Amino acid sequence: MGLRSETTPVRPGHEIDQPRLLDYLANTVPGVGPDATIHQFRGGQSNPTFLIESGGRAFVMRKRPPGVLLPSAHAVDREYSVMRALAGTDVPVPRMLHYCEDDAIVGTAFYVMEGLEGRVFRDLRLPELSPAGRAEIYDTVNQTLATLHKVDWRAIGLEGFGKPTGYVERQVARWSRAYDATRTQTIAAMDRVMPWLARNLPEGDEAAINHGDFRAENMVFHPTEPRILGVLDWELATIGHPLPDLAYNCLPWNVPPDFPGIGGLLGLPRDHGIPSEAEYVAAYCERTGRKGIDHWQYYIAFSLFRTAAILQGVYTRALQGTASNENALAVGQLARQAAELAWTAAERDGRR
Repeated sequence: MGLRSETTPVRPGHEIDQPRLLDYLANTVPGVGPDATIHQFRGGQSNPTFLIESGGRAFVMRKRPPGVLLPSAHAVDREYSVMRALAGTDVPVPRMLHYCEDDAIVGTAFYVMEGLEGRVFRDLRLPELSPAGRAEIYDTVNQTLATLHKVDWRAIGLEGFGKPTGYVERQVARWSRAYDATRTQTIAAMDRVMPWLARNLPEGDEAAINHGDFRAENMVFHPTEPRILGVLDWELATIGHPLPDLAYNCLPWNVPPDFPGIGGLLGLPRDHGIPSEAEYVAAYCERTGRKGIDHWQYYIAFSLFRTAAILQGVYTRALQGTASNENALAVGQLARQAAELAWTAAERDGRR
């Protein structure tokens, strides 16, 4: 399946001055010529993403969305910086080609990277694969996350990319503020889980590169091999505690099968090939030298709470007419369900 099949014409609300952009890129990105065409990817709930094709080559542009934005949101500069830093490590990322902070070109800051042709798995049950093939894909994702968390982030120039201490506490506060800033309705579960998370912060601290949105849909796999060509969508990346990253990656085992954007894995038969959550976590622990994880449900509750806050933001932007994804209005309405699942996880943790 080619990259073009994942796109639509540029959608209303995201129009850009295409001649101006292409003239600019012709002077800054080798390979972009006068024959270039631009289409918009269907995905990209947060940062609008465009396919630029020229001379048989594919380029991808990510930009901040239009409209009034939260100060730290939609950080395409951070995406560009972390992927550029990871080039040369064992973490697969696309090649970064150009970053532009001049709003005069397309209205907001943007960057351009190489386009990767391969497989993107949107149904996490992987119905197109055999049980053995499913096991290989999940093992590859697990290994890549463990590899990311073991990268020496100081050695690759990410010393100032994030604060190495207090990550979970800051994240709880940040997403609580973000939710309150975009609140359009009363969600009782959200009002319960936010103070619960603040009261029950995990003991100890760790620091690693935290992707923030680590899931198979944000990866391009080799067309035939169980190998990742590039991990994408680093907007939420920072230096911080790695376990929230793992918990977010494990959300499919904690949501219904029809939950959009995550796609639950509950109810799979044992011979399906996909590991259980416990098996998946155990493999990660073995790869990262852990004996186990205390209060695992706290991290699940945190990840679901953060998902609810993000969905609420998507919903609010949809009401304003600036959301990046054409299904943003429907997706944003799932904030309540995510918050209720977060509170369920908090109750399983058992602490008040």
